[in-house]
Amino acid sequence: MTNAIGANIKRLREARGYSQARLAHEVCRAAGVIGDPVGRQEVSRWETGKRTPREWLPFIAAALGVSADTLRAPLAPPEPPLPTLADFLPEGDPLSPLQGHSGRRIGMGAVEDLQQRVHGLRLADDVLAGGDLIRPALRELRSAVKLYREGSHTSEVGRQLLRQIGEVAQIAGWIASDAGQHAEAERIYRLGISAARQAEDHTLAGNIAGSLAYQLSNTGREVEGLKLARAAVNETGPDAPPKARALYLDRVAWAHVKAGGIENGQQAMRALGEAGQALSDDSAGTESPAYMYWVDAGELRVMESRVYTELHRPLRAVPLLREVLSGYDATHTREMALYLSWMAVALADANEPEEAAAVAERVVSLASDIPSERTAERVRVILQRLREYADVPEVATLLAEHQVT
Repeated sequence: MTNAIGANIKRLREARGYSQARLAHEVCRAAGVIGDPVGRQEVSRWETGKRTPREWLPFIAAALGVSADTLRAPLAPPEPPLPTLADFLPEGDPLSPLQGHSGRRIGMGAVEDLQQRVHGLRLADDVLAGGDLIRPALRELRSAVKLYREGSHTSEVGRQLLRQIGEVAQIAGWIASDAGQHAEAERIYRLGISAARQAEDHTLAGNIAGSLAYQLSNTGREVEGLKLARAAVNETGPDAPPKARALYLDRVAWAHVKAGGIENGQQAMRALGEAGQALSDDSAGTESPAYMYWVDAGELRVMESRVYTELHRPLRAVPLLREVLSGYDATHTREMALYLSWMAVALADANEPEEAAAVAERVVSLASDIPSERTAERVRVILQRLREYADVPEVATLLAEHQVT
C-alpha cells in the first residue's frame, strides 16, 4: 500500500506539473498551517516509500485535487509491451524450402515476370470485385510460393521472390476479404507478413499488416484490429516512405473509430492529421513503393469523410463526400458504391431522408452487379439506417422494394 501511495503521489504531482517543493507548499496551504513544516525532502520520502503520509494524506489529496482513496488505489498493472508484427505470423514456416528438392534454377527473369503479373492483379482489382478475381488471385499466390519453395536460386533472388510473395499475398488477401472469405484472407495476410519480414521489407510487412487490421476492424474484432494497425506503424517507424506512413496512419484512424467511444474518436482525428502531414512531408526524398500508386490526398479525404460519418458528424462528412464523388472514376464501380453508401448514411444523419433514399437506391443498383461482400454489407447498413424514416414515402418505397420491414 505504501508503495502504491508514493507512486500515485508522484504520478499525480507530475500530471499537474508541480515540483516536489511546490507540492509541499500546496499541502501546507491545504492543511491551513503557518510556515512550511512539510518540505521537498518530505515529499521525496513519501514518493519513494521511505515514509507514509498518514495524517497528511487528506491534505495531499486536496492539494492534488483527488480523493484520499485515489491515493490509496493499488498500482495499475504495467502496460503490456507494444505488439510487433511477429505476434501475427502463422505457426510454423510455410515458406521453408523443400529439403532435398532440386528444382529448376530460378533467376531474376522469373521474379520480374511475377512482379508484372502481381501488378496486373492490382490493376484488375481497381475495376473488378473479389468474386471475379478470387480464383486467379489464389492461383497466382500458390504459384509464387511453389516457385520459391521448389526452385533453386541465389539468396538475392530468393529475397526478391519472398518480396513478391508478400505483394501477391496482400492483394490476394484483399480480394479474398472483398469476396467475403475472411478466414482465408486472414491466412493469406499472415503468410504475406511472414514473407515480407523474411525479405526484410518492413514497408511491405506494414502494408500487409494494415490490410489485415482493416479487415479485423470491419468484422467485429476491433480490439485486434487496433492493436495490429498500431503495430504496423510502430514497426516501420517514422522513416517509412511518405505514402506508406500516411496509409498506415489512415488505417489506425479507421481502427480507432471502429473501436468506438469519445477518446477513440479523438485519436482517429489525430491519426488522420498525422496521415495528411506524412503525405505532404517528402523532404527526406524517400521514394514510395510502386504498389502504393493509389495513395494520394484524395484517398485521405475519402477516409476522413468515412470517419466523420462513423462519428455521426454529417456537416463535415457530406461536403467531403460530394467533393470526392464529383471527380471519381465511374469505372471503379465498387468504390463508387462504397463511397455513395457513406453518403447515404451521412444524409440520414443530417435528417435528409429523401436524398438519402435516392443515394441508397443508386448504391443498391450498383451493388446488384458487383460480387463484393463489402458492398453487400454496406447495402444492409444503409437499409437498416433508413428504417428510422420508414414513414417518409421515398424511404418506404425503397424498403418495400428490398423487403426490409
